[in-house]
Amino acid sequence: MRVHVTANLPIRVEPMVFADRVEIRLGNAFPAVLVVDREALPRLAGAISEGLAAFDAPAKKKGLG
Repeated sequence: MRVHVTANLPIRVEPMVFADRVEIRLGNAFPAVLVVDREALPRLAGAISEGLAAFDAPAKKKGLG
């Protein structure tokens, strides 16, 4: 499945403390739901950070950053 996340896409996080997970809901009426175990949250956050860094890399190579 592919979900296109845009700047105005509603994103809600619901902690599932009883299950040691969080539920990330993307969208409104029929949201895509990502359920992430607590132990996997740092890995997911790291992947997002890598994506952000990839956008900065070309600017740094050109001496703009």
